[in-house]
Amino acid sequence: MLELVKMALRISGDAYDTELNMLIQAAFLDLTTAGVDLFTAATADDLVKLAVITYCKMNFGLPEDADRLAKAYDMQKAQLSMKTNYTDWGDSDV
Repeated sequence: MLELVKMALRISGDAYDTELNMLIQAAFLDLTTAGVDLFTAATADDLVKLAVITYCKMNFGLPEDADRLAKAYDMQKAQLSMKTNYTDWGDSDV
């Protein structure tokens, strides 16, 4: 996941690896707090990866488009938390 985030942020080298790893873990924790299953987050399919990348872009440095990124991340997180195959809430039809 670190290499994907670095590529998305256009970062080469390892000077920011500690900070980026912290942001990646924070993104996973935030998604699980929203109801995304830990196993799904840990295996990180492309929708989860996109949300983590967006979270990292939003929180790394001082992005000029932080508000837009925050809205995009909130939307991605909401979509993941509503899909039964991304949560452990079961397949209830209620």
